[in-house]
Amino acid sequence: MITNKIRKFMSEQKLGFVATVSADGTPNLSPKGTIIAWNKDTLAFANIRSPQTMKNLKNNNSIEINIIDPFYRKGYRFKGIAEIITSGAKYNKIISHYKISGVKNPIKSIVLVKVKQMNEVVSPLYDLGYTEDEIKDKWKKYYLSL
Repeated sequence: MITNKIRKFMSEQKLGFVATVSADGTPNLSPKGTIIAWNKDTLAFANIRSPQTMKNLKNNNSIEINIIDPFYRKGYRFKGIAEIITSGAKYNKIISHYKISGVKNPIKSIVLVKVKQMNEVVSPLYDLGYTEDEIKDKWKKYYLSL
């Protein structure tokens, strides 16, 4: 499911968004800078400062993760089931990965997401005939003008 192409895409993006369900049934959206493709059907992210996300996942382990390239306006949506881990061989291996990658913040736990559904996200601008280069140029100009 998580191909090498998707893995490469994810490694190039530095921000994704995690959606969980609050106890009152409302959505909770949280930005995350540590989302990785752990294997062909599992994502992971570090709980550095995510109290509401962790609280929500303990009550309802349904989760969605979105990772979008802000310039090309393309990306992926992953729906799945989360598991919070705080020890063990897999935990230590993932923590080691983050340390090697340069994560300096203390990590309280790791969230593993077993991906059940994945969909590509593509901006409607492509439906109008815009090319990747045109869309990238448009958003580069926008961000540079801020």
